[in-house]
Amino acid sequence: MSANVPDEDAALAEKLRGFDTSVPSPARMWNYWVGGKDHFAADREAADQIMAAMPALPAIARSVRYFLIDIVHSLTIDYGIRQFLDIGTGLPTADNTHDVAQRAAPESRIVYADYDPVVLAHARALLTSSPEGKTDYIEADLRETDTILSAADRTLDFSKPVAILLLAVLHFIPDEDDPYTIVRKLMDEVPSGSFLVIVHAPSDRSPEVMAEQTRRYNESGAELMSPRSQEEILRFFTGLELIGPGVAPLSEWLPEGQAGPASGEAVAGVGRKP
Repeated sequence: MSANVPDEDAALAEKLRGFDTSVPSPARMWNYWVGGKDHFAADREAADQIMAAMPALPAIARSVRYFLIDIVHSLTIDYGIRQFLDIGTGLPTADNTHDVAQRAAPESRIVYADYDPVVLAHARALLTSSPEGKTDYIEADLRETDTILSAADRTLDFSKPVAILLLAVLHFIPDEDDPYTIVRKLMDEVPSGSFLVIVHAPSDRSPEVMAEQTRRYNESGAELMSPRSQEEILRFFTGLELIGPGVAPLSEWLPEGQAGPASGEAVAGVGRKP
C-alpha cells in the first residue's frame, strides 16, 4: 500500500461528509482485492483478515471480473441482448457492463443498482454511454426490488429481453430475507428470452476454508455472508433453461488462460427464461 493512502482516504471521505468510514463495505473490500483505490482503512483491515483465511480472494475477484466481461460480450453477440440490469454493481473499474455491451452493440442500455455511497460518489463513471445507447444508476439495495424495477423502467423496455446480473451479491442476502422470492420477482418482470446471471459463494467447495472465510467476514462488521450449496444455488434458476456448463465453478466458464486454480472457488450460472 502506498504511503499516501491516508491522504487518499481523507480526500474520499471529504466527498462523503457524514458517512461512517469506520464500517467496512463488501464493495470497497472487493475493490481492495482487485487492486483499486476506493477503500478506507477499515475496509483494508477487514479484507486482510478475511484474506488470511482465503489467500486466493484477489484471484477470485479477478476471475469474477473476467467472467463479467465474457458473459456480457456473449449475451450481446451470441444472444442479441441489448438491455442489462446490473444489481450490486460495485465500484467502477475497467470494462464495466456498459463498456463491454456498447462496444459490441452501441445501442445497448444498461442500468446499475447499488446502495454503497462510495459507489454513488463514482457513479458518473458508470453513466458514460455511447450516443446510441443509454446508462442509468439507481441507489438501492437488492432487497428494494420494487424501487429498482420502477426506476429501471425509465431506461429499459421490459417488453424486450433483459439480462439481470447478480454477481457476488446474493450471498449477502440471508435466507430470512428470502432471496429466492427476490430473484423470482425480478425474473417475473422480464419477458421470454431474458437471462439471469449469478455468481455466488459456494458452501460445499473447500468447505472448511469457506466456513472460516465466512466466519471472519461476518465478524468484520460488513454485510453478513451466506454461502450456499450447489443445490441451493441451482434453486435460483428454477423454471429457467441453463446454458453453458450450467451452475458450475468459474473455472468451467472462463477461457484457457483466465481460469486459474482460484476460479474454482466461486460458482456461476446463467439461465434463459423460456
